[in-house]
Amino acid sequence: MWIYLNNKFVTDQEAVVSVLDHGFLYGDGVYETIRSYGSRIFMLDEHLSRLLRSAETIGLTIPIPLEDWPDMLHEAMARNEVGTDRHDAYLRITVSRGPGDIGLDPALCSSPTVVVIAKPLVPPAPHLYERGVAVIVASTKRNLPSALSPQIKTTNFLNSIQAKREAIAAGAFDSILLNWEQHLTECTVSNVFLVMDGKLRTPTLECGLLDGITRMVVLRMAEELNIHVEEGRYTVDQLYQANECFLTNTSMEIMPVTSVDRRPVGNGKPGPVTKRLREQFVAVRGRF
Repeated sequence: MWIYLNNKFVTDQEAVVSVLDHGFLYGDGVYETIRSYGSRIFMLDEHLSRLLRSAETIGLTIPIPLEDWPDMLHEAMARNEVGTDRHDAYLRITVSRGPGDIGLDPALCSSPTVVVIAKPLVPPAPHLYERGVAVIVASTKRNLPSALSPQIKTTNFLNSIQAKREAIAAGAFDSILLNWEQHLTECTVSNVFLVMDGKLRTPTLECGLLDGITRMVVLRMAEELNIHVEEGRYTVDQLYQANECFLTNTSMEIMPVTSVDRRPVGNGKPGPVTKRLREQFVAVRGRF
């Protein structure tokens, strides 16, 4: 495997980061996960804009000009023989504060570390889309937004890891995290949608969640399909009463949820709105 590391491509055996890197020591960094459909990188501009926003928010300067990213990402795909008719690409961009002396002062680090990994995308198994997945409501709460903004896509993932551990222990696909007010936010790596009373509902960003790229696409599609959408504050009881539920992120697209805390969602099968949106997403994803 070829890895892009600080201005050059090296083999995965040569891709070494210092133990004094503040990304390793403190989780001081940002990242983006992107995918391709064939050679076309999905929503590239939006992903890069969010990467820059995250970096700017923590005072981190990305040393690669915005206009250079597309060619570099396509080279990463070509070197690893992904982003082809046979293999869609999974792209992971990581930018850390870089190596420096031990301490929290960002000025200790003179140069950020930039890593790009390109490998074959491994999508969820087809039967998960047909049957839906089970999730739980985690006891772990989402970070307080005033303490750490959810709009920073940070490499510090311990909050989500704790919730993921709960899901694994329960034999579930993932966990939904609540915020400080007991309202739904998101899963560990995906956004959440509900269908209630014929309306598509999703937690508002004010609840403390990341503005997912696929979440944005689904909101656009719903508007085009004349599906009424509401962004608001929702409780666990409303989740239990929902007719449908699904998750969204870049790699899995739209994933039906058919069980929450071992309770069936609706009739326990992927619902018609979920199916309609997934079919529409598959039909139009090539234009994004």
